[in-house]
Amino acid sequence: MEKKQITIQVFDEVGGTAAISVDDGNTIFKKIDHAITNDVKVVLSFQNIELIITAFLNAAIGQLYSKYNSEQLTTFLQITNVRPEDKRLFNMVIERAKDYFSNPASFDASINAEMSTND
Repeated sequence: MEKKQITIQVFDEVGGTAAISVDDGNTIFKKIDHAITNDVKVVLSFQNIELIITAFLNAAIGQLYSKYNSEQLTTFLQITNVRPEDKRLFNMVIERAKDYFSNPASFDASINAEMSTND
């Protein structure tokens, strides 16, 4: 049986061409999380988005790795219409999220150690 599917248009969610707000990212995260919890696939479309920052992506996509593994996200989340110049940003956010959520205590300790040596 084919899974249900929804499409989230980032342009509509953020009200324009810039995906920069952490609050908007959190709203999208909650919608994706709700869909996956209910066994619904999500197509996240970045059509007409001209500016994306990591803070938005961390909130919208990075947080997903706190609840789901890569296999689950591959099954339930499809990201479309990303401009070629933004793909590197997505990959960086996803890799950092995987690293962080695989061992948050170790990650926090290394960040804190790094910050204290820079004082």
